[in-house]
Amino acid sequence: MDIEKVNSMDFGEFVDVFGNVIERCPLIAAAVWSKRPFSGLGDLEKHFFAFIDGLPLSGQEGVLRCHPELAGRQLPWGRLTAESQREQSAAGLQNLGAAERLRFTELTAQYRTRFGFPFVLALRLSDPAAAPRELARRLRCPPAQELRTALGEVKKICHLRLADLLGEQP
Repeated sequence: MDIEKVNSMDFGEFVDVFGNVIERCPLIAAAVWSKRPFSGLGDLEKHFFAFIDGLPLSGQEGVLRCHPELAGRQLPWGRLTAESQREQSAAGLQNLGAAERLRFTELTAQYRTRFGFPFVLALRLSDPAAAPRELARRLRCPPAQELRTALGEVKKICHLRLADLLGEQP
């Protein structure tokens, strides 16, 4: 779809289309709708990012908590959003062997306990085999640094999803 189509959307249509570019956060799309007209992908994502950056710490952590566990219980049961299902499946997370899945599950549980939100990684921009190493590395980060890193991953995911919707190369 082109940016003119985006700018002509009514509120409900905009939220329906863009309500999951930030995982399970349609209220962000609702707030961004009021910033129309957008000049292009960069302008649109700028407003999504500004909204996240303007949230208090508790709101930013809430955005992170909306993300599913990578390779978690939701993946094989089909309880992910369509976008997360595609991203995790394309990364091969549903194909982990028993030992790999157990190790990944242990690390994600440690991560959630340490930081209070799930491990977020823009899988489409990473080597799936590197995800457990990245998770182990980020477990050692100070909480404030990890919050910034995780929000950066949310923004990468948002960029990719917006590019997909607008039919642009990310």
